[in-house]
Amino acid sequence: MRKIILSVILVTLLVLTICTNFLMTENPLPAEAAKFDTGDTAWMIVATALVLIMTPGLGFFYGGMVGKKNVISTMLQSFMAMIIVTILWVIIGFSLSFGTSIGGIIGNPMDYFMFQNVGTATAWGTIPFMLFALFQAKFAIITPALITGAFAERIRFWAYMLFMVLFIIVVYAPLCHMTWHSDGLFFKMGVLDFAGGTVVHMSAGWAALAGAMFLGKRKGQKSNPARITYVLLGTGLLWFGWFGFNAGSALAANGLAVQALGTTTVAAAAAGMAWVFFDKILGHKVSAMGACIGAVVGLVAITPAAGFVSIPNAIFIGIFSSIVSNIVVSKFPKGKIDDALDVFACHGVGGMTGMLLTGVFASKAINPAVTDQGLIFGETTLFIHQLTALVIVSVFAFTASYFLFFIVNKITPLRVSEDKEELGLDISQHGEFL
Repeated sequence: MRKIILSVILVTLLVLTICTNFLMTENPLPAEAAKFDTGDTAWMIVATALVLIMTPGLGFFYGGMVGKKNVISTMLQSFMAMIIVTILWVIIGFSLSFGTSIGGIIGNPMDYFMFQNVGTATAWGTIPFMLFALFQAKFAIITPALITGAFAERIRFWAYMLFMVLFIIVVYAPLCHMTWHSDGLFFKMGVLDFAGGTVVHMSAGWAALAGAMFLGKRKGQKSNPARITYVLLGTGLLWFGWFGFNAGSALAANGLAVQALGTTTVAAAAAGMAWVFFDKILGHKVSAMGACIGAVVGLVAITPAAGFVSIPNAIFIGIFSSIVSNIVVSKFPKGKIDDALDVFACHGVGGMTGMLLTGVFASKAINPAVTDQGLIFGETTLFIHQLTALVIVSVFAFTASYFLFFIVNKITPLRVSEDKEELGLDISQHGEFL
């Protein structure tokens, strides 16, 4: 049955790629008519590549944390996100996210179906429209990959693939549209999310919690990390790629991009420092894992605020978010909920902390697009909007994701059998091993 379904999918894609040649309506403009800035375009090509490298970086980050018999499977889940979500984004994901708004919730699925009307002649600001669409694709790619850390070492590969497709359509695309489309619900409310606090990190964090709860605990939760050196390498790639993630969200090679690069740099460093210092205060040893996790938490927390806050405030965000996530990691009820790699505590909590602190520190002096400033400037409107969005996104992302896990499990079992879990997913799911 699975072979038939896969064959139908491949044949359908082949037919679509031929048929859509007759649907393309974009008329190429003369070169002089396209008002592109070459510097902005060059930077955004680089930023797009930087964001993409974050996903294999995440593969190393997660792959080094799991047991040796699950490294390949864990890393492959990230790599498959690059493959599957890219095609899904071209077919319908971009249209659902940035098509003509339907009620401020979702885009018209036919506006950019199979990338029709998405070309290099049309401008999005000062860059080609296709470049903007491809840049956004990389955000969609990494989001389901982030979720995989929660149900590591026990999910069936094909069930994960199905969940990933449904998650992009049902959860990611609506949140992306509401947050970043000019007619989106959150955008019109005045919610600020520079590079994905709600869209990426909160959605992934709450979906991770839903997945951990639905799949239940691993048979053996005590497994030594396979390769801490992988974790260090993955952290380096994530930090490097995050400059494209945050600075690229300025969508231009300008001062705002530099500001986002600066806040990203110091928040990550401050959070990594805070994590190891806090560990030492609690009587733990300074560990490579702690430094890496702390730096990533800082990167997560600064994401929604990167283009709205000052450098000193970014340091505060890094330190504060790191301490909060460290406490949540240590207090999380692992005996009941097996979030294997602490995705909710790091990405979910980090994203929520960053969203709220954006409502505290967002400044008109940093970004003139800020209409309502943060609490620190004596204004309350923005903070209330941030808090409102936080609640809505939390309820929606968790509920919808749990429902998707339920649906997928009805179609094909989500969890591997106990003997395959004991054997390890590398062998049982892929027939490969380190």
